[in-house]
Amino acid sequence: MTPQLPYSVLKQVFARFAEVEPEPKGELEHVNAFTLLVAVALSAQATDVGVNKATRKLFQIADTPQKMLDLGEDALIEHIKTIGLFRNKAKNVIKLSRLLIDNFGGEVPSSRAALVTLPGVGRKTANVVLSMWFHHPAQAVDTHIFRVGNRSGICPGRDETAVERAIEDNVPVEYQHHAHHWLILHGRYICVARKPKCGICPIRDWCLYPEKTA
Repeated sequence: MTPQLPYSVLKQVFARFAEVEPEPKGELEHVNAFTLLVAVALSAQATDVGVNKATRKLFQIADTPQKMLDLGEDALIEHIKTIGLFRNKAKNVIKLSRLLIDNFGGEVPSSRAALVTLPGVGRKTANVVLSMWFHHPAQAVDTHIFRVGNRSGICPGRDETAVERAIEDNVPVEYQHHAHHWLILHGRYICVARKPKCGICPIRDWCLYPEKTA
C-alpha cells in the first residue's frame, strides 16, 4: 500500500488545491437539505449528470418530504427511471420521506447517527449531506477519493472507512471542510481510473504514484 504523505507535504498539496479552486462545489443539483439528501441517495451507482437530469423536474414539484409522499412511488419512478436501481431507490425515497415526517418533524437531521437510520442512507451519503449542507468537515469517500488517496499517498487505506479516517487524521484542519470536494473532483477529472492526466496534475510533484503518465 502507498505510504502516507507527511504533514508538511499534505499542507502543500492542499494549499495547491485551494489555489486552483478556492471554493469547490458538489455537482448534484438541489434546492434544500431534503432535495440534497434525495439526490445523494439516488446517485449511488449513477452519475451526477444522470441524477441531475432526472431530478430537475422532480424537485420542482416535490422538494419536501410531504410533497414527495403526495407525489407517490409510481409517479416518482416515472421521474427517476433513467437511473440505475430506480425501483428500489424510489421505495427508499418514499420511506425516508415518511420517516423524516414521523421522526424528525419533516426536517433533515444534522447528525450522522440520525441520518443513517433513513432507508438508502449509508455513512457516505450522510457525510455528503453533513459536508455540503451543514458545513461539517465530514469526509464522504467514494471510488474517486479511494483511488486518489491510495495512488497519491494523500489518504491511503485498505477500505473506505480507513481512507476517511486518514483524511480526518492527517489533512490539516484548515483544509478539512473542502477536502472531500477537492479530492472527488481531482479523481473525476484528472486522476481518472485508466489513464490519469498526470501532465496537467497540480500536485504531480508530491504524488507518490509510480506510473505517472506524460
